[in-house]
Amino acid sequence: MSKPHWRPARASDLAAIGAIAARIHPALPERAEVLAEKMRLCPDGCGVLDTDQGIVGYGLAHPWMQYRIPPLDGFLQELPDGADCLYVHDVAVLAEFRGGVVRAYVADIEKLARASGIATLALVSVYGTRPLWERMGFLAVTADAELRAKLASYGDGATYMLRDLAAT
Repeated sequence: MSKPHWRPARASDLAAIGAIAARIHPALPERAEVLAEKMRLCPDGCGVLDTDQGIVGYGLAHPWMQYRIPPLDGFLQELPDGADCLYVHDVAVLAEFRGGVVRAYVADIEKLARASGIATLALVSVYGTRPLWERMGFLAVTADAELRAKLASYGDGATYMLRDLAAT
């Protein structure tokens, strides 16, 4: 039995990604077309956690602008010119396969950001995952009114977080 490993996400993985998203994020649904667009716009930022039992997790990230949270279940249309962060849209792993695997995905995303000349990672922490992200070097940002309004769609306790790659 091979251990779980990250590999690039493919269009054929979309059904598995959608099924995992529905299990882990039932309160934050996103259409398959929205997820597919992220994979198309930034294939290098999108991966799946593959095992002998099939796909058990995924990660979706793309270049973006700090403090501008993409709308949930909304199309990006295109990536911004002059992106100043790599936005980790979602990392979801089935409970029985957790334990260090998210760190491996984040390490891949960090390499992608550095290779792209981007010095910051950004994300929205949901479902009480803030301590996990803090252990990986992300810091919570004090949200102003505009940011709080955008975070509201992500549910109670959603926190915008940044990680400065220059500091690590």
